[in-house]
Amino acid sequence: MTISTNPLRQYFRRPAVHIKLPSNGRYYDSTVIEMPESGELPVFPMTAIDDITAHTPDALFNGSAVTDIIKSCIPNIKDPWKINSIDLDAILIAIRNASGDGKMDVESTCPKCNSTFPYSINLMAILSQIKSGNYNDSLQVNDLSIQFRPLTFKEMNQAALGQFDIQKTLSSLDQMTNEDEKNVKFKESLIRVTELTMELLAQTIVRISTPTTVVDNKEYILDFLKNCDKDMYTTIRDFNAKLKEETQIKPLQIKCGECDNAYEQSFTINLSDFFG
Repeated sequence: MTISTNPLRQYFRRPAVHIKLPSNGRYYDSTVIEMPESGELPVFPMTAIDDITAHTPDALFNGSAVTDIIKSCIPNIKDPWKINSIDLDAILIAIRNASGDGKMDVESTCPKCNSTFPYSINLMAILSQIKSGNYNDSLQVNDLSIQFRPLTFKEMNQAALGQFDIQKTLSSLDQMTNEDEKNVKFKESLIRVTELTMELLAQTIVRISTPTTVVDNKEYILDFLKNCDKDMYTTIRDFNAKLKEETQIKPLQIKCGECDNAYEQSFTINLSDFFG
């Protein structure tokens, strides 16, 4: 007898929803996603093991919880680490939607009367708002043409780990009694923040075209970001930030049940409680 002949297979979980990625899969080959002809990925509900994974702090911290849950719930995705920032939120929302009733309560505090209350959101409505962003557009700076791409989950996770280490260093400064040493550590942390930002920005740049050549070597691009003038660097950074902003989930439109005040609240996916 083999597992494949299990008479209970007909009672196994089935796809609860199907999603079309905001990017339409344009950044992936078959080693990352096996895309159905329909262009829509089947999304299965989470299993009990997935639920345990979603509440394992170490796995959430290093990113393995996210990749394991994605593989389990969307088997067509073969390499979740290479899923980009455009599609990641949509994928996680679809999994949460497939595993529940399509709604999620978030806590909100009215900025006018300070009343705190639960606010129910429609996950499919949130999903429909996510846009791909126009990464076809290149930035023209003088005689340079700069092409960008979204970050992958692996790159985002590595950046988050780097930011955590920096924050841990900054938090420890209060315990230092030597002011000179404290100032040195603070300066080193600020420099590291800038370096990390530049490293991330370099990863988003596909290529830089000059009148005579095309540069796609990441080391050369990072070297350029470190040595170009401040105005050029700011222009490049801000252009990339605008592209990213176009792909982010729009703020929730909330009306206070106590004072009828209408206000906006950002919606972010906190993995530690998103699948709770």
